[in-house]
Amino acid sequence: MAAYRYCEAVTGLQARNFSYGIRLLPEPKRLAMSALYALARRVDDIGDGDLPDDRKAEALLRTRELLDEIRSGAVAEDDTDPIKVALADAARRFPIPLGGFDELIDGVEMDLKGAEYQTFEELKVYCRCVAGSIGRLSLGVYGCEDPERGARYADTLGLALQLTNILRDLREDALNGRTYLPTEDLVRFGCQEGFAQSRPPVGADFTGLIAFEAARAQAAFEEGLRLLPMLDRRSRACTAAMAGIYHRLLGRIAADPESVLRGRVSLPGWEKAYVALSGLAGGRS
Repeated sequence: MAAYRYCEAVTGLQARNFSYGIRLLPEPKRLAMSALYALARRVDDIGDGDLPDDRKAEALLRTRELLDEIRSGAVAEDDTDPIKVALADAARRFPIPLGGFDELIDGVEMDLKGAEYQTFEELKVYCRCVAGSIGRLSLGVYGCEDPERGARYADTLGLALQLTNILRDLREDALNGRTYLPTEDLVRFGCQEGFAQSRPPVGADFTGLIAFEAARAQAAFEEGLRLLPMLDRRSRACTAAMAGIYHRLLGRIAADPESVLRGRVSLPGWEKAYVALSGLAGGRS
């Protein structure tokens, strides 16, 4: 239980949006989801950290080895890594498709290689790795009346969330030398110069670009949210809460495109709590 409490602390401190949703789950599922998030957070932190790329690659390899230990049932209860202990226990209790973590690592390795995406189809592969994987891992904890169709919807909902993330973090990523929006879209809207400044590139149709990408994300939300009726009430509420928070972020970005160049767009805590409670009451917010 101490290992799970550690994972809950990581989730509460480092994933405010995520934690609003998982609070709505019954304890066994809430603890398992905290373990999932804690390892996902570790993988993300490796990718975003200050280590040289070769050290990051080594750390990602060790994480793959950790997953192999869990798959083989070789994790002792007194292991000194609480995330490993908690996730191993969760994997014994729920049919978690641990390969989703391997996909997440694949996505982080794309970042390390400085991958850029020429087309939207290429970007979708990345989004499947870094976001769809989390949705499919979560379904292992939630349960789903139609696992195959549910996994497709989870992928699409992950695409919606990741596209929203990409828009929200547009300038921050640019300052870190990363560009995620497809090159074909940047060219179409005259935004090839990038987003390192607090104002749109001169002569670019920046508003048109954001509207185009936001419409893509909106369409993905509409399809991905078809997952909700396939889940039990509490799992549905958890998913609706997390998706609802990001959907509201998307709405704010679409209403004021240049806000993403001025700073990180976010929701106040009271609004996140409202969205979470709406999910529990059966709404989609």
